[in-house]
Amino acid sequence: MAKKASKRRVARRSEDELEKLKVAGQIVGETLDLLHVQIVPGVTTLKLDKLAEDHIRARGALLSFKGYRGYPAATCIQVDDVVVHGIPDETVLEAGQVVGVDLGAYCDGYHCDAAFTTIVGQTGEHHELLDTTQGALMAGLAQARAGNRLKQISQAVQEYVESRGYSVVRQLTGHGIGQQMHEPPQIPNFYSRGAFEDYELVLQPGMVLAIEPMVNAGTEQVQVDEDGWTVRTADGELSAHFEHTVVVTDSEPLILTLAEGAKLLSDVPGYRQA
Repeated sequence: MAKKASKRRVARRSEDELEKLKVAGQIVGETLDLLHVQIVPGVTTLKLDKLAEDHIRARGALLSFKGYRGYPAATCIQVDDVVVHGIPDETVLEAGQVVGVDLGAYCDGYHCDAAFTTIVGQTGEHHELLDTTQGALMAGLAQARAGNRLKQISQAVQEYVESRGYSVVRQLTGHGIGQQMHEPPQIPNFYSRGAFEDYELVLQPGMVLAIEPMVNAGTEQVQVDEDGWTVRTADGELSAHFEHTVVVTDSEPLILTLAEGAKLLSDVPGYRQA
């Protein structure tokens, strides 16, 4: 879930805290994998949300999103031109639609958050948009190393996306995460000198980040529906969103939100150096 967070100290988590975060992250990863195979023609976004809620609760965790500032569901589900914060309902998915799922789990005092986007029925002409967004996530993750500045994540994402002819959303950012859903720092998906104080943050081991490129096929501009949550592309073009919660280490970032458990970036299936 994307948000603009207020500026304050960036936490560095202890080994005990990281073990708790790993549990929450694995539950998030399991739930996303469960939903991925259920995104087929004829399913409703509300049914997907119910599957997610049931699995998270069955694993002994709580729902990070439901009730957060009044948000009504366990997941955010985005269809076609919805960028983030789509509220699940009785919408029936059709083959060829672009669908994103974003969710979080809260376990033993700690949150993790992740997202993916797919195409219903794996048909259609939009795989390049999804590949670009996922590649941008990997490019950003590769910069989440101790000693780097946060702006290197932002620059890597922007360069990857724009070199392929797409736009990064600038009105929403990634964020720190842990005891709260949204903690410092803000993690923009673009770099503009002086726009964010957090750009100059030096990353240190134990920092936990939710990195989440949001990529539009058309303009970078977005607008919010009357429900106060649903964010859409301003021009009605498609959007995609991928996210992982990661830990900064002395070497590679540790990806927490995988169904098989935490892994270093280079051990993630399908990872390729961007």
